[in-house]
Amino acid sequence: MLYRPLGVTGLSVSEIGFGAASWWGKPRFAEVEAVRLVHAALDGGVTFFDTGSSYCGGHAEPRLGRALRGRDSARLVVATKAGTFAQGRRIGRDFSPTAIVASAERSLRNLGLEVLPLLQLHGPGAEDLTEALLAALRSLKARGLVRAIGVNSFDPAVIDDAIALPQVDVVMIDYNVLRQDREPLIARAAAAGKGVLAGMPLAMAHTRLQVARIASPRDLWYAARGLVRHRREVRDGLNYRFLHQTPGMTGSQAALAFVLANPAVACAVVGTTRLAHLAENLAASGLALPDGLRTRIRAAAGLTQSQG
Repeated sequence: MLYRPLGVTGLSVSEIGFGAASWWGKPRFAEVEAVRLVHAALDGGVTFFDTGSSYCGGHAEPRLGRALRGRDSARLVVATKAGTFAQGRRIGRDFSPTAIVASAERSLRNLGLEVLPLLQLHGPGAEDLTEALLAALRSLKARGLVRAIGVNSFDPAVIDDAIALPQVDVVMIDYNVLRQDREPLIARAAAAGKGVLAGMPLAMAHTRLQVARIASPRDLWYAARGLVRHRREVRDGLNYRFLHQTPGMTGSQAALAFVLANPAVACAVVGTTRLAHLAENLAASGLALPDGLRTRIRAAAGLTQSQG
């Protein structure tokens, strides 16, 4: 596993991160299997783990805390998110200073940590980034409860606003072969000294039409989510099926190698519920794109835009 600096935070992270979310955090997924995956990631050199207080009905964050219990955490960068919360089957939003501070304190208990290496605001709007909120974030740092502050958003305008804020150390944005248009934004973030995390680096496996591969309840859940929330990505992913014909690497590894070829990206965060898939992801660290593949990926992006 290779490691990269997380902007100017002083933190170093594995270039492949573990996303503790989605099916992984649901009670329907056996905890013994969830813990086994975390331990395999640790053994494979992963030092970055990403979760959120609202993920999986609120179950993901404490599950990650239990999975990390008893393991050496000295090198780990555990990231969680605040601003959203589980409200039955719905997600509530509250970016008030009081709510963010309470969320951070609760996350510390859930994760069994004394300090949160990274606290990210989860999908805020530009109007949420008030001076009162920024002051509360500064206070969390001053109290020694949080080391770095981030903003996680798939809205480029919000990330642009976050880049301009000195209180923000890290941004997390969707970046993959289907989101090549994020590259100027990533470059601006890096130029401002922000650490950059790539969310959805595998484009939710739409390059291999994962929504049509149903072999278990988890596959059905992921397929339903893709068809409801990401129909355009499902369609556009068909233009990248060639990734899965790359000699010497799998399609997932090729997709990760593309993301990590961007030197401004500190870490590609991938979620999984299968040990074989985890091993495949970890093996992508240090892989270089074969000659000509980057050109073909760029050409596919042009085709996708023309179809839009």
